Amino acid sequence: MDSNVAVLKLFPGIGQSLVRTVCNTPGLKALILETYGAGNAPLETWFLSEVKQAIERGLFVINVTQCIGGSVQPGQYETSRELMEMQVANGKDITTESALAKTMYLLGKNLSALEFKAVFERSLRGEMV
Repeated sequence: MDSNVAVLKLFPGIGQSLVRTVCNTPGLKALILETYGAGNAPLETWFLSEVKQAIERGLFVINVTQCIGGSVQPGQYETSRELMEMQVANGKDITTESALAKTMYLLGKNLSALEFKAVFERSLRGEMV
């Protein structure tokens, strides 16, 4: 059975082959990126290219923080600005588990990329501020 959603926890030294493999998983419709702090990710050209290509192929990409407290604040630091400009959905303070459930729910709604992002970034049941 094909996977619909993947969670990719970013870590120092993550490699291009791992990111490429996850982004190109057959049947994948959405990718939840667990980023650093306020939503920061690597600035390496290959990383940004892999994410951009995935979005261009129709993959929904969501940015959630690995931190126990705090939230994603796109553009606060340079390392999150690129994801913001790519229109990656802002997970704000949502937990990874809630992001997974919400993503699966929204995938069943057949939303466009803009609709998915707009709905994901709003609280539906108190899952995010």
